[in-house]
Amino acid sequence: MNRPVPSPLRAVFLSAEGVLYALFLALDLTGRGGQSVPIKYAGIVLCLAYSLLGTDRLVPLALALTAGADWFLLVRNDQYLLGIALFLAVQTVYFLRLRRAGADGAYFLRSVLALGAELGVYALGMASAVNLAAALYFSQLLSNTLLAWTVDGARRHAFALGLTLFVGCDVCVGLFNALPPGSPPYSAASVGMWFFYLPSQVLITLSALPGKEEVHEIQ
Repeated sequence: MNRPVPSPLRAVFLSAEGVLYALFLALDLTGRGGQSVPIKYAGIVLCLAYSLLGTDRLVPLALALTAGADWFLLVRNDQYLLGIALFLAVQTVYFLRLRRAGADGAYFLRSVLALGAELGVYALGMASAVNLAAALYFSQLLSNTLLAWTVDGARRHAFALGLTLFVGCDVCVGLFNALPPGSPPYSAASVGMWFFYLPSQVLITLSALPGKEEVHEIQ
């Protein structure tokens, strides 16, 4: 039987994430984004640690892969192909979670989105290994997000909302890499990435732990 995480511990988790969120947004908005990297990564590690309190083992696995991806893409800011490959593995784990929750496989949708993303990269003349991997990853994130909204349950809606914010983050990542540096949209995208990203991971984390009213719900 699932047991809810004590309310005080949940409050501590949310308060800590809120403080980290406010700190790095303040740094990003004042042009000191480089100083926010440790704070941002701490938020992801805290999500991973908190998720271990639940009985759902897929979300901690996905968050561990997420922490690995962010280590390469955020902290080290290198090994982009490896980081994207880890994020693709994250979406594979989330797909398994959705299937376990009763979601349709939607293989045709996944295939069409993947093919469309890859063809789009070719059409734009951007067919590098990193861009092709990123396009495939984004197609799977988008597929998972659409599937997540078809699954009922309060925690599953939190998961769907988390994935939706994840999409918002990656849209900002794409704009950040495509727009001219220094332009207002570029600056907005640079802040928007983590504006969406940490809340997405917090919601996904919370979706792995049942509340009092959900202790009998199968994850």
